[in-house]
Amino acid sequence: MLKVEALRSRYGRIEVLHGIDLDVARGEIVAIVGANGAGKTTLLHCLSGLQPASAGSIRLDDEPIDAVPAHRRVAKGLAQSPEGRQIFTSLSVEENLRLGAFLHSDHKVEDDLSRAFSLFPILKEKRNLSAGGLSGGQQQMLAIARALMSRPRCLLLDEPSMGLAPILVGQVFETVKELRALGVTVLLVEQNAFGALKIADRGYVLETGRVTMSGPARDLIADPRIREAYLGI
Repeated sequence: MLKVEALRSRYGRIEVLHGIDLDVARGEIVAIVGANGAGKTTLLHCLSGLQPASAGSIRLDDEPIDAVPAHRRVAKGLAQSPEGRQIFTSLSVEENLRLGAFLHSDHKVEDDLSRAFSLFPILKEKRNLSAGGLSGGQQQMLAIARALMSRPRCLLLDEPSMGLAPILVGQVFETVKELRALGVTVLLVEQNAFGALKIADRGYVLETGRVTMSGPARDLIADPRIREAYLGI
């Protein structure tokens, strides 16, 4: 579904991605793990069109999207739930969700809302309340649900467990598994390497803008280098 080849990106004169190759097959959860500053968020921003690539190619369903602006990538089925949630705190929960459906004006938007509320019942309970009054975990649920309102075929999740209590981290990862069951392909960026790899089919390790390891998630979890560097084992 998503194929990246020799992707490079820079901030000014400083290159931060140095020839990234990765692919995500339909129906997979693929995890990208790495330390702070490894380039994980920059990579997702390149995929979603928020950060320009300086070289390489990005293809969605074998269609080049390198030159496609961000909002058109959403229309093609690629959506991102950003790091830090970035919800509209002055709007209600439901208004945030409806903004996620900006591409659609058909009757199915109500079905999309129902699906979001089914995945996250607390959002239905608080649908008319200000999004700024939600807890951190609830805001993360809202950010994911808002991205789902665009009906993505491939969802980019950037650090969904960041800043959450351990019990909520588990709930977020369970939700990601549910998304796969609903037919959504997921590319997951996480510092919580163990949690991400535990639910993923495959994984990539990103270090200073380069892929240093990749393979089936279960193999990465078992690799002594990964266990020492990222799993604290």
